[in-house]
Parts: sequence; structure tokens; C-alpha cells
Amino acid sequence: MGAQQVGSPLKTFPLFARNASTGELRAYEANGTGGLKSAYELGGGFGDATALVQANVSEGGRANDLYHRAAGTLYYTAEHGNDTKVIGGGWDIYNTIVSVGNMGGTADPDLVGRDASGNLWLYQGKPDGTLAARIRVGTGWNGMTLVGRGDYTGDGKADLLARFGDGTLNIYAGTGAATVDAVVGTRYDAGAGWQAYKALASAGDTDGDGKTDLIAADTAGALWLFKGTGNTAAPFAPRVQIGASGWAAFDVLF
Repeated sequence: MGAQQVGSPLKTFPLFARNASTGELRAYEANGTGGLKSAYELGGGFGDATALVQANVSEGGRANDLYHRAAGTLYYTAEHGNDTKVIGGGWDIYNTIVSVGNMGGTADPDLVGRDASGNLWLYQGKPDGTLAARIRVGTGWNGMTLVGRGDYTGDGKADLLARFGDGTLNIYAGTGAATVDAVVGTRYDAGAGWQAYKALASAGDTDGDGKTDLIAADTAGALWLFKGTGNTAAPFAPRVQIGASGWAAFDVLF
């Protein structure tokens, strides 16, 4: 597989996890066979963050940038906590913020925020971590848990996952363009029963087969891998456990 741009859907991302009691972040890199390597620490002080999302990923595979929101202000932290800057205020209007990879068609990864009315807003990323002016890219997205950053349909474009309150999971195929109310197109059914998981996160292609995978933590704290198939009729293979109950200590996975 050839070289890919930062934020492109088939890149491998480490899994970030926040310790609920200490506010510390740690990262787990994929081991290339569908499992995770031992954790490395990213630092503390994130207990007050109401949103946490990854940004750029270094060539060595380690995530070196992240965004977090505290008291309505969005911050960008680069190089494992060595440089933090304010992106802007007013981000408390969003009840969800997700990293969606290169969804808008530029070279850098983007963010999507959902407001209280269910509108989706795309912020296209820039190399220095700042963001372009927002574009409304969808309406009617209330009542869903959103997961971004992955090409689950196999067409080379970043898609968006949405879990509904009844536990059904849908894939919304990305269009590859930052078009008003049309950043995603066709919807595909990814199955039911997903309410069993307290957290869903994408780590990109964890096993090197060229397909985006999904990681889920259940309510008992076990961690599961759903390998992507690239087939929209059956987008995930049966789950494989990759972590024991120790994952109950983490309240946020991203």
C-alpha cells in the first residue's frame, strides 16, 4: 500500500484512553495483527475536558497532536503536551465533537461538531492545528453516538458511523467534498446490539489488511476488535477480544 496523507482513512491510529479518576491520558499503538502494544503516557490534566479528539499522526505512527475542550474553549496540544494553544471559544454549543479524518478533501484531518438542533458542522483542519470557517454539512443528527475517522465502505473516502438509541449502527459514506449538507451520502446498515458497548472508537487499519477496523469497550470493561471487511453488506467480521476488564478504568476512548 502506498504512502497516505496525514488523516487519510486507512492510516493506523493509536487508541487514546482517559483514566476516569486521574484525568491522565495514555495511548495504545496497534501491533499490526489486530492487537495493541503496551501503553505510553500522554500526560495528565485532562480531567476537566468535555471533549477529546486526536488530530495529526506522526510518520512513526504515534499521535502527536490532540484537541480538547474545557469550559467552552477548544485547545490544540502538539508534541505530547509540549505546546498548547487556544483555537477559540464558543465550542460549548456542540454536544459532540469528533475527528473525522480527511472528510472535506484537504490534506489535513478535520473536525465535526453537532449542535443542540442536530446540525453537523465541519471544520477543515490546517497544518498548524487551526481550523477553517465552519460549514454546515448535515441536519437531523440528534440522538446518535458519532464515530469518525475511517473508510468503512472501501471507496477511499472517510465515512461517519452513527449508533442510534436502539443499538443499531449505520455507516454514512463520505462524499469526499465539503459540500453544504452533503458531506455524507449513502447509509449502510452495520447491525444491531451495539448498545452493549459504552464506547466505540476507530484506530484505523489495526491489522494491516487495508481495511478500517472498529474498537469497542463493553460495560464490563472488556475491549473488542471488529475487523473491517470493506463490504457494505457485512462491514465487520465477528468480534475478537483484545483487552480484559481493566478497561473499565477509562471513561473516554478516542
